[in-house]
Amino acid sequence: MDNKDRTDDMGSKPFETIGPRHSTSDLEKAEVEVGTTVQLQRRLKSRHLQMIAIGGTIGTGLFIGSGGALANAGPAGALIAYIFVGTLVYSVMVALGEMATYIPISGAFTAYAARFVDPSLGFAMGWIYWFSWAITFALELTASGLIIQYWSPELNIGIFIGVFWAVITAINFLPVSFYGEVEFYFASIKVLTVIGFLIFGICIDAGAGQHGYLGFHTWGNPGAFAPHLIENNIPLAKFVGFWAVMIQAGFSYQGTELVGIAAGETANPRKTVPAAIKKTFYRILLFFVGAIFFIGLLVPYDNEDLLTGTTDAASSPFVIAAKLAGIPVLPSLINAVLLTVVLSAANSNVYSGSRILVGLANERCAPRILTRTTSGGVPYVAVAFTAAFGLLGFMNESSNGGTVFNWFVNITGVAGFISWTCIGISHIAFMRALKARGVSRDTLPYKAWGQPWFTWYGVGFNILIILTQGFTAFIPWNTSNFFVAYVSLILFAVLYLGHKIVFRTKFVKPIEADLDTGRKEVDEMFFEEHVPTTWYGKLGHWLLG
Repeated sequence: MDNKDRTDDMGSKPFETIGPRHSTSDLEKAEVEVGTTVQLQRRLKSRHLQMIAIGGTIGTGLFIGSGGALANAGPAGALIAYIFVGTLVYSVMVALGEMATYIPISGAFTAYAARFVDPSLGFAMGWIYWFSWAITFALELTASGLIIQYWSPELNIGIFIGVFWAVITAINFLPVSFYGEVEFYFASIKVLTVIGFLIFGICIDAGAGQHGYLGFHTWGNPGAFAPHLIENNIPLAKFVGFWAVMIQAGFSYQGTELVGIAAGETANPRKTVPAAIKKTFYRILLFFVGAIFFIGLLVPYDNEDLLTGTTDAASSPFVIAAKLAGIPVLPSLINAVLLTVVLSAANSNVYSGSRILVGLANERCAPRILTRTTSGGVPYVAVAFTAAFGLLGFMNESSNGGTVFNWFVNITGVAGFISWTCIGISHIAFMRALKARGVSRDTLPYKAWGQPWFTWYGVGFNILIILTQGFTAFIPWNTSNFFVAYVSLILFAVLYLGHKIVFRTKFVKPIEADLDTGRKEVDEMFFEEHVPTTWYGKLGHWLLG
């Protein structure tokens, strides 16, 4: 059923014919006034939306962190872990898809938590999620300096933290369509690199390397599963390795939910958001699972280079696979790709962080000044505030500052799992609100399958991961590691309880949930369709939506 056959909760008018019909260009002109608090402009296309999510997800977690996953769990253990966590991500994405297409607003899922569940939940979720992206921005800037030191070890990383901070911040002050184009090309480099590695893996495994045909030899020697931490119980040690990698896989997948954040700036969100969610998830799953599969075929899990602890090309399993195959020219190329990877991630960090602030401000969980925009629709106050935290990267210039910085980084780790859990809880509340109003889910512009059970599946396992992600602190017990692992959960609880005590908020009753603000405005818009006529245009439209 297409949009023209679907109705809203008040009657029988199709989505595209409710109220006066305006073109998106007319609306952009009407809603923007410099220095005022207005809505963001809808200038992102489907291809931008998909690449923003891909760019925010595919990063050092895949290009470098996957080596640690292989070492801890072995090729089969890592592969199973990434596939399993992929199902959790999908449960989050389809849940977010239903809400983001029905109410496509800026800051999306933090607003949903406040509207459908509890304002305190939206407050706590939004601020810890924003903080995770702001600190990750500083982390990516630091990583960029370390990557360049691969070529010039004598250079100080502070130089590159400052330079790239200025560049990324400047990009985010430009209109969102320009940001979308920059991120599109950044992410395209990542995608082409991963696709190239998949082709490389097929060729090397089939016998193109110096060792001839490889097949599944690494699954037999040293083995398909690697023992981890536990010494006297091999089966338990292998399960511990699998569980450790499942947590790491979750960290790697984080960023997929950026599709929901960008919904408030997307043209024709009823159509582009569902398409972006489906295509983005399948591509990310293919890239991650495909890369992990071939890394496991080409690199034995006991290879010493997998755990060097560096952030440049030296510890990338992509480079290690090339070295083992007798192809020594790839390290510098991979290092250059890694530089684009971290800059793309940094670009996404500032964008997503600033839009979360806008969403928080719109829900009265942050100062209203954060919603101020330029004539190009850029929330310049939110961008500046988020970008300022990138300067924390300079803390790595001193040893004491570096220790504090590492604590900040640990706070970011579990924030993604907390956000995924809150998205699932918000979706359950969203479905209850629809039922209370008598609105059938069949009338939604995008209907997720397997509900509500699939969302409950995601919520249950995400909570389990949050509670157990610091299990290594118990083997053996380490008080410092315990607090480092759970400080984000403690911070989330403090934010939630503090907001509830101060503002005395109540849980939202399903019948009172706000299902209208931000939806009716989109219902009144008319989005022009541009159908490509050339063969390459049609091919691009099919590939990127």
